[in-house]
Amino acid sequence: MAKVSRLDKYLANSGAGTRSEVKDFIRKGCVTVNGLICKKPEQKIDEEADRVCLNDEIISYTEFEYYMFYKPAGCVTATQDNTHKTVMDYIVSSRKKELFPVGRLDIDTEGLLLITNNGELAHRLLSPAHHVTKAYYARIDGRITEKEIQAFAQGLDIGEARKTMPAILEVISCGETSQVVVKIREGKFHQIKRMFHAVGMEVTYLKRISMGNLKLDETLEKGQYRPLTEEEIALL
Repeated sequence: MAKVSRLDKYLANSGAGTRSEVKDFIRKGCVTVNGLICKKPEQKIDEEADRVCLNDEIISYTEFEYYMFYKPAGCVTATQDNTHKTVMDYIVSSRKKELFPVGRLDIDTEGLLLITNNGELAHRLLSPAHHVTKAYYARIDGRITEKEIQAFAQGLDIGEARKTMPAILEVISCGETSQVVVKIREGKFHQIKRMFHAVGMEVTYLKRISMGNLKLDETLEKGQYRPLTEEEIALL
């Protein structure tokens, strides 16, 4: 079945400009549909069959957008906030109002954050029924021993009705300050910090490094983002 929409809406949704900007492009004769100049913003097009060009460049539209964002500390994982800068303040997109962060990272936690407009995917990644594994690099004030590793593996009492699900605690280095990777399959409020607090230790730095099969691109600087590759989207 053909997917029909107005030409100006199609161009705006494709990121070619705002609705008013693309109307101006159309009226100036900058837009062609199947090789013919079109000066009517209201013209109907078949998104899947018609060839739309702006200044001789093909314009394509995808229903969903996916961005990998390296969240820095100091901003909140929200679409808007009256007190703090949000993760969405870093994003530039003509469809920004549709986009939202998948899940949450604490204000002082850094790392991988997926931003999209695909609500079904977001629900699947966050649903407890799917148990998507999330991995975090952390620095801990304290010496990690086999006792803590086993405690994480068995689940911890963090003050809720049920213990946490079994988690994997991998030690990178051990000393007065230890470096670890923690892998969990749920996302309770401040969970990593509360788990270490339950074994008498405190987290001094926390960074999410993966979510499911999606891994943080270490070439990104804090506060930077990029679209996901087709391979990364397939992994999700």
